[in-house]
Amino acid sequence: MTPEPLEHPSEHLPVDHHVLSVLVENKAGVLSRVAGLFSRRGFNIYSLAVAPTDRSHRFSRITIVVDAASAPLEQVVGQLNKLINVISISHVNEGSVIERELLLATLAVEDARHPEVVQLCSVFAAEVVDVGSGGMTVVLSGTPDKVDGFESLLANFEVTALHRTGMVALPKLRRSLKALTPDAGSAD
Repeated sequence: MTPEPLEHPSEHLPVDHHVLSVLVENKAGVLSRVAGLFSRRGFNIYSLAVAPTDRSHRFSRITIVVDAASAPLEQVVGQLNKLINVISISHVNEGSVIERELLLATLAVEDARHPEVVQLCSVFAAEVVDVGSGGMTVVLSGTPDKVDGFESLLANFEVTALHRTGMVALPKLRRSLKALTPDAGSAD
């Protein structure tokens, strides 16, 4: 069964949400237990991304975006803390977070329209990563709003496949301006 073609892009919904960064042991079944906890409690996961965080692959970071209406923050954190493989949980609020999402899309594009796609990619700092007979694949990494805008403009082309990763997020670093500028008295 083939999926129906994309008629209009999905919108990044203006949902009130909690962004949680959860450090866990990288062991079989941990992700399943975390997802099961949300399912059993009726918490709606808006997006979820997970990957190892260190070279030894001993730990993974799970970024979970949870619909705040379905899941009070204290209850979510309390339930996650009960899981043995959870090392730490950070609530990342919008004002202090670096958030990114990845979009990959394959477009059915006639050769004559390739420059249009390249120009659109240039405006959004996206990249054409594959070109074939009658098609192109593009990639964009950016904030969810930037990805939404790019996706909406891709609707001007025939999108044959599209995948978004969901948000990954980390807290912003707290540095003073002095720490970012070289000392005026230092030698080069």
